[in-house]
Amino acid sequence: MKKIEITTTATIFDDVSQLTTEDAFLIQKAVEARQKAYAPYSKFNVGAAILLDNGHVILGNNQESAAYPSGMCAERVAIWKAGSEFPNMKVKKIAITAASENTTVNKPVGPCGACRQTLSEYEINQKHPIEIIFMGEVGKIIKTESLLSLLPFSFDSSYL
Repeated sequence: MKKIEITTTATIFDDVSQLTTEDAFLIQKAVEARQKAYAPYSKFNVGAAILLDNGHVILGNNQESAAYPSGMCAERVAIWKAGSEFPNMKVKKIAITAASENTTVNKPVGPCGACRQTLSEYEINQKHPIEIIFMGEVGKIIKTESLLSLLPFSFDSSYL
């Protein structure tokens, strides 16, 4: 038997003013996407903004359905849109933000497990890390240099 230790590194920012201009811009685009989310059931709006290597920014937001769980998360809406519009373009980074109509979301909201899995496949296939920047509605912001740092022991096509 052998034990291993898994560690990850993240940078925590107190607010948007501490981000680079590019990261702050991407967060702002995610906020704009969040404001257009369709979440009448959960009242939990999520926005995502993806920056591609060619400079294009792709937006996504969560889309709910009365036939729960038929909705879709903002991150997967954005990554699949990027993949369909720019299939050979690398994803540099993704910014995610969330807000609730019921309470103030004052801590960072990272991608759910399904979104982590989906994003990891893009990172693995492009052989280049995808930076992840995430926040709530207000408060601290977390940034990681790679999606895979959020998903150790990821499942990929090599198992198929």
